[in-house]
Amino acid sequence: MAAQHENNEPFILITREEDFTRPSAASSAGKDPLSGPWAERGSAKFEDAIGFGARKLRELYPKHTVIPFTYGINLLSFPKAYMQPISPPEMIANAVFVPLARKMGQSAGVLVDNVRFGAFSVAWQNYDYILYVMQYLHGAFETTQHFLLHEGPEEVARALLHAAGLWTNDLHEEIYVFDSGYWSKDANLWTEVQKADWEDVILEDGFKKNLQKDVFGFFDSEELYKSLAIPWKRGIIMFGPPGNGKTISMKAIMKDADAKGYAPLYVKSFRSWKGEEGAMVDVFSHARRMAPCVVVLEDLDSLINPGNRSFFLNQLDGLESNDGLLVIGTTNHLENIDPALRDRPSRFDRKFLFDNPTRGDRILYVQYWQNKLKSNKSIEFPDSLVEEVADATTDFSFAFLKEVFVSTLVILAGYNDGDDKPTFKEELNKQITALKKQLDHSPKNEIRPGQGELPGAWVRNPAQLPQFSERGHLDLRAVNQPRIYSTDPGLGRAQHPLMPGELAAPGDGSSEQTTRDGRDMRSRALAAAALGRSFLF
Repeated sequence: MAAQHENNEPFILITREEDFTRPSAASSAGKDPLSGPWAERGSAKFEDAIGFGARKLRELYPKHTVIPFTYGINLLSFPKAYMQPISPPEMIANAVFVPLARKMGQSAGVLVDNVRFGAFSVAWQNYDYILYVMQYLHGAFETTQHFLLHEGPEEVARALLHAAGLWTNDLHEEIYVFDSGYWSKDANLWTEVQKADWEDVILEDGFKKNLQKDVFGFFDSEELYKSLAIPWKRGIIMFGPPGNGKTISMKAIMKDADAKGYAPLYVKSFRSWKGEEGAMVDVFSHARRMAPCVVVLEDLDSLINPGNRSFFLNQLDGLESNDGLLVIGTTNHLENIDPALRDRPSRFDRKFLFDNPTRGDRILYVQYWQNKLKSNKSIEFPDSLVEEVADATTDFSFAFLKEVFVSTLVILAGYNDGDDKPTFKEELNKQITALKKQLDHSPKNEIRPGQGELPGAWVRNPAQLPQFSERGHLDLRAVNQPRIYSTDPGLGRAQHPLMPGELAAPGDGSSEQTTRDGRDMRSRALAAAALGRSFLF
């Protein structure tokens, strides 16, 4: 490079390549002579953001331990640690509005600050830390990188990360759901499952007890299985026409299993970007890690097809150990399931038929509604009506029986005072007649309540509908809402998964946004608002 010397005489500066590769004084202090040259030559600086960040932080905080981390640890959501931004003016964050269910009120939504760069002071137990969070483009996708700093031994920092990692991977009123090739944690499904109650499952008592015994007796029999030198695994198929209690029974099983510490794992579909075989590997690998657990395969005949059947059988009954796995499948069409899967005892060795209710079952179900409505003084429900309804509903499924009562009650509720309102019995018989016509004109086992020409229900008086007016003032709940910080680059748009086949959930364009550790964004925003935390994500 040409330059001017002090005496204004021209000269040429020659630089040798080893001048760039010679270890610097800082790097020479260590024992590895390759560390410095590799950082200079191999990191490319702009590409190796992790290497640059770690080296720069060690330079800025020479007395601190610096630990980079990414997958499986969501420190910002760890409830046992207190966090505060070090310098809010220097933080870079995108404000994202996360809508919540409208039933929660007029302010059904929260603002989340999606952190692209920021530093937080962290307190956990009796220790202080510094957390750096940064997002950057890596290839076609954005990556979130964290650095945890502690002025002291590395073990103290690793202890915090270990505790946060355990918490991140635990279930917190959630159920694991596998869909589109990924495991995610679903708080909404957990909430729905909690509504199930065996008292609402109107089946013969002996049938219910046998089902419960087969499910939970399995988990209590580990030592028995081992003493007999047989694998501690089991498969159950619940089959029969639609609308006869398979789903609500499954929900009740999932609720009880969760309460007893046996995680329910719900498989929606084996469709995946890596193919159905790859999805099955992910499903059973995760199930083996979670064992003892319940694997739920709803609509088994649609999940298993000729293309994936052999691989599924290999996962279910192959060389790998499935100890502690209880696999429960449901189907409306048992005859469509391959005999190799259906009839071999080591695969699905127990089958429970959920058939259309007998007359005795129908009497039990009508009595169930009679008991529910006994406090309603406007409804006359004598014992004689119980047997009349049971006799008039031959071949009705439980779903059709439920529709009889639901439609009757909703239609009666739509009448105004002074209208020529039919009696409960009259409207009940009218709904039974309508459903019989639908039943007679539909293929057996293929109809569901709500299809066809079933009379609908509506609110007759528009004045009963809630009226909303324009509000020109600020909602103080929104103004005073504490900050919620997130490190999810996928907020509001499709995102790339962190660990394919593991716990991250990809954006699919739906309104149900999911965070990168698989938790439902809405449920986490709710939790933030409820706890008053500023940093939950």
